[in-house]
Amino acid sequence: MAKIKHNNFLDTVNNVFTDAIDEGVLHLYAEGDHFSGRTIGVKNQNLFHFGTTGYLGLEQDPRLKEAAINAIRRYGTQFPLSKSYISNPLYKQLEEKVSEMYQHPVVITKNSTLGHLGVIPSAVKDQDAIILDHQVHWSVQSAAKVLKTRSVPIDMIRHNDLNMLEDKIKSYTNSRKKIWYMADGIYSMFGDFAPIKDLKALSLKYPQLHLYFDDVHGMSWIGKNGTGYVMNEINALSENMLLFGTLSKTFGASGSVLVCSNKKMHKDIKTFGGPLTFSAQLEPASVAAATASAEIHLSPEIYRLQDDLRLRVQYFNSLLEQTDLPVVDKNISPVFFIGTGMPKTGYNFVNRLMKEGFYVNLGLFPAVPVKNTGVRITISRHNQRTEIKALVDAMVYHLPKALEETHTDLHRVHQAFKLKSTIKTEKTISKNLSLQLETSISKIDKQMWNNLVGDCGIQDWDGLQFLEKTFRNDVLGENNWDFWYLIVCDTQKHPVLATFISSSLWKDDMLANATASKTLEEKRKSDPYYMTSKVLSLGCLFTEGNHLYINANHPRKQEALHMLMQTLETLEQRSNSKMIALRDFSMNDSLNRYFLGQGFVRIQMPNSCRINLRADEVIEAYVARLSSRNRKHLRKDILAYEPSLDISILETLNDHQLNQVHLLYNNVRLNNLGLNTFPYPINLFKNMSAHINWEFILIHHPEQPNKIIGVMFCYKNNNQTYVPSLVGIDYDYLKTFQTYRQLLYQTLKRAIQLKFKTIDLGLTASFEKKKLGAVVEEKYAYIQTSDNYTLELLGLLECN
Repeated sequence: MAKIKHNNFLDTVNNVFTDAIDEGVLHLYAEGDHFSGRTIGVKNQNLFHFGTTGYLGLEQDPRLKEAAINAIRRYGTQFPLSKSYISNPLYKQLEEKVSEMYQHPVVITKNSTLGHLGVIPSAVKDQDAIILDHQVHWSVQSAAKVLKTRSVPIDMIRHNDLNMLEDKIKSYTNSRKKIWYMADGIYSMFGDFAPIKDLKALSLKYPQLHLYFDDVHGMSWIGKNGTGYVMNEINALSENMLLFGTLSKTFGASGSVLVCSNKKMHKDIKTFGGPLTFSAQLEPASVAAATASAEIHLSPEIYRLQDDLRLRVQYFNSLLEQTDLPVVDKNISPVFFIGTGMPKTGYNFVNRLMKEGFYVNLGLFPAVPVKNTGVRITISRHNQRTEIKALVDAMVYHLPKALEETHTDLHRVHQAFKLKSTIKTEKTISKNLSLQLETSISKIDKQMWNNLVGDCGIQDWDGLQFLEKTFRNDVLGENNWDFWYLIVCDTQKHPVLATFISSSLWKDDMLANATASKTLEEKRKSDPYYMTSKVLSLGCLFTEGNHLYINANHPRKQEALHMLMQTLETLEQRSNSKMIALRDFSMNDSLNRYFLGQGFVRIQMPNSCRINLRADEVIEAYVARLSSRNRKHLRKDILAYEPSLDISILETLNDHQLNQVHLLYNNVRLNNLGLNTFPYPINLFKNMSAHINWEFILIHHPEQPNKIIGVMFCYKNNNQTYVPSLVGIDYDYLKTFQTYRQLLYQTLKRAIQLKFKTIDLGLTASFEKKKLGAVVEEKYAYIQTSDNYTLELLGLLECN
């Protein structure tokens, strides 16, 4: 299997966060010598604070502060010993108070992240299975992944999709003892709820179903004794449920709490649970503050605090209802999300609000899908009606301006969030640029196209005509592609931008690692189109290289890019595509910031390889330029085998030969799940044989002249670039005759013989290609999806 360098998800997140940091909306430092909760100092401004998760304002309550101060005076700043040995003197009272709140046994943890890491591996046994809601908090997902090492299956459903959940439950009923579904009570970005009552009913229907809730954002502001949203919905915790609450955020102190009504399970978790056993315990100040808060929660005062917050939330909701602001989910929680769509619009909007005197949070990838960026606003008891009204007025004024400055509109925001929209927008027609969009290359001037985009890969005019003929009107959907050709010109008819676009069916794991693809291919034996999606892409599945021409020095370059983005959005809807992919860009491409701002995330593709040839080069001179180590490799692993092989170059193949090379190609495809694609049809190879620009480099078995053991499918691009597009191998003879290395060398010889300027060696096997002098370049794609479900599910499968 060819080694492929796959994308690192953390690199993608780092790229997005770096852009947001540069825009001044992340990694900020609060300023000032004191903090009231109502305002916060940022960038030399005192801003009204609409970003806190301390909804009840208890973190500023004098009783909690005094309790913390007294604890430090009495017990010091920490109690440096594991709870497994001994807990500090304040712990027992806290456990008793919190247990009284819930009327169930509890386990106090340092924070919810460490709590999940301690509880999930202890509660979930090797015979169980886990199903995650795809928006459940990162800390739950991270803790669940630990169980992959114990072969516990981890699955995922789309957000709050109970039909999908029931299907997953049925699939595990006969093979697993318990089936754990893990979800948030209230989701931290959109402020929407889990369907708790429906989930409880489902657990009664399927006794194997156990429920695990992270309710840190539902804590304190709702429910009896402030025990949260989940408890408010179910009243009592059954033995097939585990519940996490928080002692920080709304609770006002620090730490978290696991609630468990199953006494045996509670004992097992408390006795030994990873970080619960070995990590430091809560500081005396935190324990004392949490105890003071628990006393408030056990008193009638908690309901007055809840009512006070509820009035503010209702007031904010009433103001929003009078506006056209795109509120993503309307409910009673103190968490609100105003959609902006593109990250660039979100940056603009947040910075505008900060200049007006309001601090809010930006919700961005990976917490939300990249094209579902928006502003998260939280309401707390610190907020007064005057600034709540002022914030709504500021948003009503500034959102249209942010949309206009970032070349988008409210209708597109509604589409991104699937909100009902009565707004009709007219497409802006540029007075300075004209756009030509065709569905066939035959309608584009051949010379102009080849000069702009056609100098690499199979994307010259003739190559695209070949692809149109091959990938249209096929009986299989994966071999039916749509093509568009876009050229933007200025008033002088000079091209500013040109590209070609395709829509086709991709396997969702095409660029995932082989582990994920192996798992999915097993499921595809019974469901061939499992986890496949229509993708709108620059270029197409068969092409590689630079698919986008843009005149970087043209004053209307930015305007042309906006026209491209709007066209892609229109074609995405028209073709019913689920993802847009912009390929193949270099590491430091000048368009990186632009694409990120437009709602794309960058992922790493397999490395690309190219050989640049000198004019009038001969093979001997080329070999002499290789390093001594690479020349030794050539002599030992390639030239030593060449005399014994029957090597030929043919422009056409008969039916018997076509069947052989098709099988050899499929051998390579099946052996290379790191780049997982649908199989190309036999018609592709027949069309190659009939086309003047294609030829086949064949290696026959030396003792069986009619047996082909290796083939390189080569395209001759416009007398500029030689393109070995596909390879076919009989793996029974790969090592015996060093077939793949021989094919690479014969490709090099042929390109030099035909006097091509470059060889596009494509993706994969960069190590072998580099030994023959290829330049290896990292390549990136920018993708935009309507939700994160597929990306997160693939992340789980890759951890298998």
